[in-house]
Amino acid sequence: MDHHPPSPSPGQVDDTSAPTPAIELRNIVKRFPGVVANDGVNLTVRPGTIHAIVGENGAGKSTLMKTLYGAHQPDEGTIRVNGRERVFRSPRDAIDDGIGMVFQHFMLARNFTVWENIVLGQEPGNALRLDIGTARRRISELGQAYGLTVRPDALISDLGVGEKQRCEILKVLYRGANILILDEPTAVLVPQEVDELFASLRELTAAGSTVIFISHKLDEVLRHADAITVIRAGRTVTEIDDPATVNARQLAEMMVGSELPIPELRESTVTDEVVLDIAVLSVVDTDEFTDRRIVDSVSIEVHRGEIVGIAGVEGNGQSELVSAIMGLVASTGTITVAGEAIDELSTLERKALGIGHIPEDRQQDGLALAFELWENIMLGHHRRPPMSSGIWIDRNRARQRATEVVERFDVRTPGIDVPAFALSGGNQQKLVVGREMTAEPQVLVASHPTRGVDVGAQAVIWDILRDARHHGLATLLVSADLEELIGLSDRLLVMLRGRIVAELNPREITPSSLGSYMTGAALATAPPAPDTGEATS
Repeated sequence: MDHHPPSPSPGQVDDTSAPTPAIELRNIVKRFPGVVANDGVNLTVRPGTIHAIVGENGAGKSTLMKTLYGAHQPDEGTIRVNGRERVFRSPRDAIDDGIGMVFQHFMLARNFTVWENIVLGQEPGNALRLDIGTARRRISELGQAYGLTVRPDALISDLGVGEKQRCEILKVLYRGANILILDEPTAVLVPQEVDELFASLRELTAAGSTVIFISHKLDEVLRHADAITVIRAGRTVTEIDDPATVNARQLAEMMVGSELPIPELRESTVTDEVVLDIAVLSVVDTDEFTDRRIVDSVSIEVHRGEIVGIAGVEGNGQSELVSAIMGLVASTGTITVAGEAIDELSTLERKALGIGHIPEDRQQDGLALAFELWENIMLGHHRRPPMSSGIWIDRNRARQRATEVVERFDVRTPGIDVPAFALSGGNQQKLVVGREMTAEPQVLVASHPTRGVDVGAQAVIWDILRDARHHGLATLLVSADLEELIGLSDRLLVMLRGRIVAELNPREITPSSLGSYMTGAALATAPPAPDTGEATS
């Protein structure tokens, strides 16, 4: 099949006098068993710019960037870096050519500290002595310069998602990359942090570096990108040299053929019945010499038909709160579901009682990546009908459920017999959400349910959450997407340093002001919460 560059479209500029592209990919083809991930993709990135790549889940964005980074080789096509044709046999080749990549799913050693991960393979010192002081000093300088503060001596296994993301970005910068590839870099950042990150990236590009980032946040793309490439079904739809010529609706239509979804609730469905009752819950960090309360005396009630949003900068106790509810960490205080105490129940018993859980890290906590899709659909539900009959797994019912999830949630896959690692990140997320929702829980604990999914999948998941709320589901929603929190929540709670510090009315708050509460800048008396105690028909 012949592949041709896309025809010029609105926003494109035909400038034969333009400088040599920093990156030029032509007719890139990458095949996997049963899937053509890239089918003749073209990409041109001007030097000293911030270039965005957008497309729906499974469109081939991450595959294309992994090809550029040397994580795998293209079956067809050419790669040029600063005008020179290159063949990268491994990421080391790309790194040596000044290309660094921050993956959507972290590539960190969990039992190493932050600074050890950052310097790994680039350790300062000599064969006899590691210069730890120089390493820490350089990491601190980078963190301060780019607003990426980290705890150098913290174990990766103890970090939240946001801190891991900052560690990954610092790891790339530490290696001196002048072409940075960032896959969903702002997924866990509040608006102020997003602005700070892009201000830092703008300083890098002003000094001659080039940034490529993948994002599903179209407003963010339009605000910060100098150019945009849209990919659909493994092919380049268009390359937009002037983002000012398009809007979010047009970009969404180019990506998935639909308008940008809006997270919003309709009529109130909140009842008087408390389904999830958390009372004076605390989680103590026992790994330090002095006890530190990561979750400090938190009390939350979630009613039937209510979505309670939890806002907070990553690392302020949200992850530990969710883990305590699911029985994954030791805690004090009490938790009841529909009047039944669950403090002594195992995680599996809590799920059997009707608690659904969408974890914040789908690959680490939500899936067994080597298992096939139908096997993953059983996880956490395999000891009760319809997944089991007595002591036996009911394979046929499990496969039927997997097919239902794939169809209902538009999981892009050749079939239910492929391993979970073969799916794109967004499709993995849809699989996890679908598994929990089709189990019909009475309480849903959702951590970042739409992280890393495209606008079409966002709309599907939001509709599912709204519909479940209408039918009486009690939902505790933790998200870094402030528009999502404001649009979907009946009440908003803000966590800071392990405590609930504010209760806000979602209809009276903006993302910017919510971000101020999250960082502590606006910790005055919060406006009163709306009266949602009465059920409406």
